[in-house]
Amino acid sequence: MKEIQRLIEISQSYGRDSRYVIAGGGNTSYKNGEKLWVKASGHALATIGEEGFAVLDRAKLNLISTKTYSDDPAAREEEVKNDLAAACLTKDRRPSVETSLHNALAASYVVHLHPTLVNALMCSRDAEAKTAELFGEEALYIPYIDPGYILFKEVERRIGEYKARTGGREPEVILLQNHGIFVGAETPERVRAVYDRVLETIGKAVENPLPEGADAEDDPAERERRALEVLPAVRMMLSEEGALKVLKVRHNALIAHFLAEPERLAGIGRPFTPDIIVYCKSGYLFPKAEACTVPDALAQELKAFREKYGYGPKVLLMPGIGLVAAGDHAAQCEIILDVYEDMMKIAWLARSFGGEHPMTQRQIDFIDNWEVENYRRKVSAGGRSGRLENKNVVITGAAQGFGEGIARCLVREGANIVVADLNESAGMRTAESLNAMAGKNRAVFVRTDVSDTASLDGLMRAAAMEFGGIDVFISNAGVLRAGGLDAMTPENFDFVTRINYNAYFYCAKAVAPVMKLQNQYAPWNYGDIVQINSKSGLRGSKANFAYAGGKFGGIGLTQSFALELAPYRIKVNSVCPGNFYEGPLWSDPENGLFVQYLKAGKVPGAKTVEDVRAYYMAQVPMGKGCRPEDVTRAVLYLVEQTCETGQALPVTGGQVMLS
Repeated sequence: MKEIQRLIEISQSYGRDSRYVIAGGGNTSYKNGEKLWVKASGHALATIGEEGFAVLDRAKLNLISTKTYSDDPAAREEEVKNDLAAACLTKDRRPSVETSLHNALAASYVVHLHPTLVNALMCSRDAEAKTAELFGEEALYIPYIDPGYILFKEVERRIGEYKARTGGREPEVILLQNHGIFVGAETPERVRAVYDRVLETIGKAVENPLPEGADAEDDPAERERRALEVLPAVRMMLSEEGALKVLKVRHNALIAHFLAEPERLAGIGRPFTPDIIVYCKSGYLFPKAEACTVPDALAQELKAFREKYGYGPKVLLMPGIGLVAAGDHAAQCEIILDVYEDMMKIAWLARSFGGEHPMTQRQIDFIDNWEVENYRRKVSAGGRSGRLENKNVVITGAAQGFGEGIARCLVREGANIVVADLNESAGMRTAESLNAMAGKNRAVFVRTDVSDTASLDGLMRAAAMEFGGIDVFISNAGVLRAGGLDAMTPENFDFVTRINYNAYFYCAKAVAPVMKLQNQYAPWNYGDIVQINSKSGLRGSKANFAYAGGKFGGIGLTQSFALELAPYRIKVNSVCPGNFYEGPLWSDPENGLFVQYLKAGKVPGAKTVEDVRAYYMAQVPMGKGCRPEDVTRAVLYLVEQTCETGQALPVTGGQVMLS
């Protein structure tokens, strides 16, 4: 049906434009004489397809306009919801709460959005007067009314009044105070033209444009250092056993403006629209600047916040750090940041229309307790399913090979992944591919040199800024230069030792303070440092002593770190894989181990690379190479158990057996 395809096209077009839609908000519809197609709850406009629209019988839908419902608000909304469900022909899709509003307009296409510029006007003190000044009879203004049946009936009544005074003409534009805009027209092209004109008109009335870009006075490194000192603690203060939170920081010129002076925060202290309540709740924590460097002081402010509101904050505006989102998962953090930053934009722009006009406490309480918005909030939160759900995992050397394979497995288990690697192009590709697989979790790339302590400090800061802390650190980065005593150069020996042995120490030293800080504020929590070692760390390796020596030493570090960090509930273990024959370490046609071992004469009588491969496969009792999936199962075991540390777990197909 071409009309539905056109509905999908205009829905996706607006849904992908952040000027009009934040966090998938808004809804769209098409109607003919018999049916109405409207966006179903839980579907985002940016990606919606035909399956994302609920289809309703208009004859049954029209009955809602004529029926008499209970005077009790809760009972009335339940009755209306049941009638809406009865009119719905697609029983597996819950229609938008604004469905009756879409039906109240005769126009074939109706697009309801929450553009920043529109809400700057609608969430201002002079909204009604300025709307009349800017649009005259072109737009129908509706003062704030609680969503649901009462709003629908008031809009319906005012549409009737509008038509009576305009000779039967229906309004193309309906502007709702502290809510958004409805545009109705017979074609998508006309809808676009009306939206363009509305935004252009409001834009011209704005006196001071938004500050854009980065904060010119910002010192990112210093701000990230402050974040690392407190956010891992804050994350655990907000988390519960089995329900870890994720934090994410954003900072720019607009956020810096509101953080610069405490009195400016008053303008963004209460929500402007119901959508803000759904995603960010109605209370926000603005800790004092001095508390933002002292975890114990922040703990007191969080305690006071919980006592006042009955829940932990989703939004924290922290001087010296930035805007911090505390979400049930990483994807929710991004939504919280987008929605609350949009609220800041609305507050700034509303100054051109008399200043901010937030929702009243009564209006806020209604939305907080309204079943429909609680349903939307539940959909936004999502469920938990992975074995490492919401755990933040840093993996060094994760751009390729074992590290990339482990990351791929763990992202499926709900983990947030920091791909730490020196190879920037490969690392960014890996992070992108992981995000394509992710659900509500996320992956980021951080360029890291594990042999450089300053680079590792930057990695710790980045993990805090992106996810709020580190739960599992997998020290995987490694190198190999094969050669016997005659062939091995001191330079190659030093290089292999620096990456395989020294860097493991550097990594553990960098991450241990982060995990200690987390566990200080979560007595139920454990941290994990996992070194990806090798079977060569369990027994010597001919013509490969540089590699084997570093790996042997790594197990010594694991046991020693385990003893030192056990009192802080940080487990330290090694996984000792067999050979990953399919990975680039072995199979790279130019410098893989098969090639190196052939050149080094490590396999007697071998003439070709295939001879070397056959020789090594014959040594594995299970007859298979070790794959990233095998190593990941070992990592999951070590992370999930709470009574084992200092171990070197072989995953070798029986090639190496512990006695």
